[in-house]
Amino acid sequence: MTETTWSPLMIEERFAEAADVMKRLPEVRVPGYFSTWPKALQEFSDLVGQEPPRLYRPPPGSEAIGRMEETLDWLFWLEVDAAKVVWARANNRGWKQVSYQVGLSRSAAWRLWVMALCIIAMKLNGERLPKHRSQLEAIALRRRRADRAVA
Repeated sequence: MTETTWSPLMIEERFAEAADVMKRLPEVRVPGYFSTWPKALQEFSDLVGQEPPRLYRPPPGSEAIGRMEETLDWLFWLEVDAAKVVWARANNRGWKQVSYQVGLSRSAAWRLWVMALCIIAMKLNGERLPKHRSQLEAIALRRRRADRAVA
């Protein structure tokens, strides 16, 4: 079995999939409440003029739920603001809304997002995290390592 080299793009896709799986999970209901009344029979004239029922996507499979749980565990490796930014972007929130949520400018929120994806990729690849480097230096280091892995 070949070992996967994780990239920030792969991490981003996994978080987008996890957010999609989370939306497709069935809603939580209180057990024990039900109705004993029979379903009302409807005739064709009752259905005229009504909109067709909304179609829902099927619930996710067990493999997708397992990947979602694994992906959500990655958020614990990040600081709180970075985790908020990553999860908000996974849910397709705009940068304006994300930057307002964490109290940063748009460019600072973007740098935090890229740095968080790089941190997760480095941890998954077993690489050592740079302790005393700036965010931009760490991102550049991650890109150089990814370029060497591809070549």
